[in-house]
Amino acid sequence: MRDHVKGGALTEVTFYILLALFTPRHGYAIAQFIEDATQGRLVLGAGTLYGALTALEQRGWIALTEQQGRKKEYVVTPLGKDAARRELNRLRQLTMTAAKIMEEKA
Repeated sequence: MRDHVKGGALTEVTFYILLALFTPRHGYAIAQFIEDATQGRLVLGAGTLYGALTALEQRGWIALTEQQGRKKEYVVTPLGKDAARRELNRLRQLTMTAAKIMEEKA
């Protein structure tokens, strides 16, 4: 996983997975949420999704809530919510800076 935690930046996929899991979801529902939220711009393959879920679970950012056979349901943890909130704040700062610069130079 290529998240730059030291600098605060998350990958877009990680951020969307955390957002998806503010409501408990299983793998397919997570992928569908992301595809819908991005209007089809991001479509996750199974390998990408399940690799990211494993890494996020190891970090303590998501947790398994239920398992029925091979179907696993996950939810974001308080640590994951903190990471998502930090990313939202970083993105807000970035867009405010960009807007200010672009408006000055328009």
